[in-house]
Amino acid sequence: MSEITGVALDAMGGDHAPAEMVKGAVDAINKSKQVKIFLVGREETVQSELEKYTYDKDRIQIVNATEVIETAEPPVNAVRRKKDSSIVVGMKLVKSGEADAFVSAGNSGAILVGGQTLIGRIKGIERPPLAPLIPTAKGVSLLLDCGANVDARPSHLVQFAKMGSIYMEHVIGVKKPKVAIVNIGAEEEKGNALVKETFPLLKKLTDIHFTGSIEARDIPYGKADVIVSEAFAGNVILKLYEGLGAVLIGKIKEGMMSTLRSKIGALLVKPALKETLKQFDATEYGGAPLLGLRGLVVKTHGSAKAKEISNSIIQCITFKEQQINEKIMTCIQTESGSGE
Repeated sequence: MSEITGVALDAMGGDHAPAEMVKGAVDAINKSKQVKIFLVGREETVQSELEKYTYDKDRIQIVNATEVIETAEPPVNAVRRKKDSSIVVGMKLVKSGEADAFVSAGNSGAILVGGQTLIGRIKGIERPPLAPLIPTAKGVSLLLDCGANVDARPSHLVQFAKMGSIYMEHVIGVKKPKVAIVNIGAEEEKGNALVKETFPLLKKLTDIHFTGSIEARDIPYGKADVIVSEAFAGNVILKLYEGLGAVLIGKIKEGMMSTLRSKIGALLVKPALKETLKQFDATEYGGAPLLGLRGLVVKTHGSAKAKEISNSIIQCITFKEQQINEKIMTCIQTESGSGE
């Protein structure tokens, strides 16, 4: 039997906590026998939610945390002051080795700060990027960074490309993933100073399959498997992607219900359409891992419900089984040893 993956879940973070967090945890252990979950939060509150379900009590454990870091709180001060918050307590479980991963829909800034200060970066990693999977015509692509490093340097983007390539190959199963840098044109001489300086560095790498620049309009077509960017542009791409997707799905549903003829047509195409639209549902792909830390941290949407939480927990199993941190560590040590 495969080794059990321990996941610390922030039961108090997000718009729908703790109800959806607890439901997601129960769904996850029902999906896989390879996971044990530590529900971190106010014990009485979490226990009250758990009592609504029948579940394997050996695989869900409540870890009491009396404080909550709220969405609007300044991250650095919150992590420093609220030492008994669900985010801090959950991350300490990863730091101590009691859990393999931490999943949260809570305060993004506190998760980024806590990940770096409590769990710490892999030696040699300059900046850990947030790396969500985004749907494309060919499946999914990994976008990194989407929110952690607004003022990135070329050396950061080079590491993003390497870590992203490792993740796509070993977690998603894409052989020799195509890596591209976000740009305003396909030509090598285009772009801002950061892109112009990073492009030749990526071009000379032999351990990734770099294909050049990618314009935003080509991302949905799946022309690259790993999309490299600093966090400002990456976050704009992600948010526009999510917003436009929601609008289009809403408009399709609205159009199908507009007349009697369209309603009849909708009944005929509903099964196929449902399966197609499912591919563009962000909740199907779990959360965004913060790559390059000594333990796995996964950030889900603040509005995450049980389905996204469950998928985020399951994604931690593959991350551990494929030894992603060990592969990143080897990659960075090889880079340091080669004098790059």
